[in-house]
Amino acid sequence: MSLDDVLYLLCLLTSIAIGPYFCKLKNDSEKKLYGTILGVLVVFIVSGFHILHCFISFALCAAAILCLHPCQSHVVSFFIMFGYLAFFRITSVFGIPSPPGPTNMVQMILTLKLAGVAFEKNTAYNNILQRNKDLSAKTSEKTDNNEKKDVESKPIIELTEYDMELQNINVSDLFHYCFNYIGILTGPYYRYRTYRDYFETPFSHHADSKSATIEKLKWCATYGIIHVIAGYFWPLSYVLEAEFYEQRSLLYRFFYIWPTFLIFRMRIYTGLILGESVCTSASFGAYPDESDVAKGEGPRKQYLHLKRDCEKRTYNFDTIKNIDVYYVETGPMFRETLRNWNICVQYWLAMNVYKRFPSKKYRTVVTLLTSAFWHGFYPGHYLCIMGGPFYVPIEDIHHKLWRKDATGLKRKVIDIMFLFSKFFALSYLGMAFVLLTFKEIWHYYSSVYHLGYIYYFILVITGLLAAKQKKQTEKAEKPRNDTEKKVE
Repeated sequence: MSLDDVLYLLCLLTSIAIGPYFCKLKNDSEKKLYGTILGVLVVFIVSGFHILHCFISFALCAAAILCLHPCQSHVVSFFIMFGYLAFFRITSVFGIPSPPGPTNMVQMILTLKLAGVAFEKNTAYNNILQRNKDLSAKTSEKTDNNEKKDVESKPIIELTEYDMELQNINVSDLFHYCFNYIGILTGPYYRYRTYRDYFETPFSHHADSKSATIEKLKWCATYGIIHVIAGYFWPLSYVLEAEFYEQRSLLYRFFYIWPTFLIFRMRIYTGLILGESVCTSASFGAYPDESDVAKGEGPRKQYLHLKRDCEKRTYNFDTIKNIDVYYVETGPMFRETLRNWNICVQYWLAMNVYKRFPSKKYRTVVTLLTSAFWHGFYPGHYLCIMGGPFYVPIEDIHHKLWRKDATGLKRKVIDIMFLFSKFFALSYLGMAFVLLTFKEIWHYYSSVYHLGYIYYFILVITGLLAAKQKKQTEKAEKPRNDTEKKVE
């Protein structure tokens, strides 16, 4: 482990240890202040003077959020934060030392938080405008008795205190939200509403945070041990050595995608769940089960009334759940696996890019490009992230052909085949993500004769041919079935 990795891990573990004591603080103002001081201290420890990047980007985006009209600030904030993220990653071009890895993660989360607040403020403002228009129209049209029923049946947007509060958010609120130690290093991403609720609702004092944290840490230890053992026997650095290509067989080189992706998964699992543990140890993100919590979003139902009798309710931490390891490892479908990976970030992309992009035709491509850009500038990021969606329609074809209507033992066997194929696709694409540069990616893929892409091509051809054959068979059987019905 490098020094950066050691500092990163120590800061995460220390944050987890602090959590129970932080949660017990009674004064909300002091609690916010201490949380922010801890957050800035953590960023300084892992970044040194590179912390200036975080402060500069915050100042630029905060100015846009507070000074520009809500109809413009979300777009400007998006380009400020992603533009600065680009500059942040190419500082060496301008003679500025490159920031360490942990600072990159801080900047990535900061990008989502600040742009996310701007988008939330815009949504709330549009809701306020729409409600005012609806109320005005309802008032004026009530004078016409013929239209009264239509007016009364028209739904009017419900506003919350949070919608109004966002319009008056100030720089202090933004700074506390962005630099609180909870989630500052590796996430998960959470909305400003989740942060606000932590201080303004009593839910955190009644959730079973200790059990949740212990359970997560047990799994973290397991993933960490697997990561170390697998990394010892199949180090990624070996793929970069000449011996790997000159003395190892094609079968061995091709097999190497499996342990490489295993190591990658275990590292990601460990980091993401440690990030979740920082939240749960401080009882951050706890909501009553009755509030219908969605991962990343938080409650989807009215929940403030649940503060009454809060000690009698059961709670969950789904708001800050960033990965569902069980489904990633056991789910047979590629599409569902992607949905359960880095969930909170995917929520941000879905709400702020996919659903808002004006062209339905290009929104998927733009969302994927945004995701790849957020992850980094290396070709491997784009080859991996942009390559995944090409496998999904292939899988869909075979799902409709073989899996959709299968039951019993046949379904179990097909699920195993789909699971194997899914992991092969992920492992092959994942090799590009970890090798990063086009030169190394091409070198490796060429050494295995691009067998992964050949496999995808075979799946496409066999799937289309089988679908065509099935369609012809159904077409031929239809007249026969119609004749049999007439005879009956």
